[in-house]
Amino acid sequence: MTTSIELKYGLNPNQVPAKIFMKDGGALPVTVLSGRPGYINFLDALNGWQLVSELKAATGLPAAASFKHVSPAGAALGLPLSDTLKQAYFVDDLPLSPLACAYAAARGADRMSSYGDWIALSDPCDKETATLIAREVSDGVIAPGYDADALAILRAKRKGGYNVAAIDPAYVPAAQEQKDCFGITFEQGRNALPITEALFANIPTREKFLPPEAKRDLLLALIALKYTQSNSVCYAKDGQLIGVGAGQQSRIHCTRLAGNKADIWYLRRHEKVLGLPFRPDIRRPDRDNVIDQYLGEDPDDVLADGAWQAWFTVRPEPLTPAEKHAWLATQHGVCLGSDAFFPFGDNIERAHRSGVSYIAQPGGSIRDDHVIAACDKYGMVMAFTGMRLFHH
Repeated sequence: MTTSIELKYGLNPNQVPAKIFMKDGGALPVTVLSGRPGYINFLDALNGWQLVSELKAATGLPAAASFKHVSPAGAALGLPLSDTLKQAYFVDDLPLSPLACAYAAARGADRMSSYGDWIALSDPCDKETATLIAREVSDGVIAPGYDADALAILRAKRKGGYNVAAIDPAYVPAAQEQKDCFGITFEQGRNALPITEALFANIPTREKFLPPEAKRDLLLALIALKYTQSNSVCYAKDGQLIGVGAGQQSRIHCTRLAGNKADIWYLRRHEKVLGLPFRPDIRRPDRDNVIDQYLGEDPDDVLADGAWQAWFTVRPEPLTPAEKHAWLATQHGVCLGSDAFFPFGDNIERAHRSGVSYIAQPGGSIRDDHVIAACDKYGMVMAFTGMRLFHH
């Protein structure tokens, strides 16, 4: 029985000593099987575990999350991946179980941000998922268990220094939770309200039909928002997050940030991106960085005379602004969730540019009528959930 775990240090190296423990002196529900997780690692692990376990309970599908700095860079359900997505996520050379598909998609939402992530898995880690994790740059993983082959693969990562944690899936936290700030203790009831399809009953827009896939993706977005630093907005499609805007002070900035990430996710599927002639010695993280620059505002960073030779066998053609616009215009059916109400219709205008067709948000703004009118302008379906999902 483990009652406390000593950490390397706290949020920063000067914050020592550091540990996690149960205030009642009882056993921790987590066990370290390899490595030495740190303070931020455990914050990511415990938030990530809550996210994926709620997704599994809500959908019945295995789920995975890629966490960075206490917000998900991505989260996904264990649905089959198309050949195009396998290629875009650099996993077309691997056998993929449903759980491995979930993690490939969770990381694929924003591979730049997922670099050095903490992974959360809803189900016991299998060999296929461990094989995928072993070759990506990440800090650690939490799951309710590990197959023998999977554990051996993960324990060998980083010469035995990779962080592997197991959590008791039967653990239920206390109804009241506490945290300290500046020597003062805060206490509140834990946010245990269930997120179900019943939240989509109040639809004030003219269009009211939510197909099953949209309900699934809206559940995914809302459950992810529950564990994303606020303010936050999530875009989702095909059982995975495709853009997360976290921790912004303005709602429109959340929507823009998440929308820009969703656009990059979709642009990575363009034939010019899939066909980039990378040199065979270029690692996956470097490919992600180069693709981000190639799709960015100044692709000359990697396409200029002489510069391209560091990455490509031949100089690729740029993806022109007109080509980007035309490709993004084919995106549709995207779902969007917001952790609080939209105060202005500008959020809807920005969401429309990224193919959003379905929205779930609490409602309650004095300008709800403007937001509804903006949705009606584009034929969107919007549900007022009545549930705010702030997370700090």
